Amino acid sequence: MIGKYPAKLDEKSRLFVPSKLRGELGEAFFVTLGVNCGHRCLTIYTAGEWQKLSENYNALSISQRAGATSLIFMNAAECTPDKQFRFGLTPFLLSYAGIDREVMIVGRAGQAEIWSAKEFEAFEAENLTPEKLLASLEAIGL
Repeated sequence: MIGKYPAKLDEKSRLFVPSKLRGELGEAFFVTLGVNCGHRCLTIYTAGEWQKLSENYNALSISQRAGATSLIFMNAAECTPDKQFRFGLTPFLLSYAGIDREVMIVGRAGQAEIWSAKEFEAFEAENLTPEKLLASLEAIGL
């Protein structure tokens, strides 16, 4: 998944699935807590990626499944968009990510993220430097 898509929550706290992501996300996907470089956001997983994440979680020891790791699953929402490609988010998820109305949905390889537009602007300003871009390119082997 790639790209940036500005969006707005409607009066029922629903978002539209960006048309470019509809095929990749499929008929159902999962949204849960996320974090990127110290900024709170929400992470969207396809059903296949969620299954892998669940299998990895279930393979952990009981002590490793405690605490923050379990919060990812406790606070997750399974989303099935309606015919207009809208999906709802829980009040807790919206609060966690500081989302009020304006959001940015961004692709991130095998997942996507939902950000408060203000928080995403701060994240992008912090990280859109030649030094950080070069380090990122080197980290992925370019």
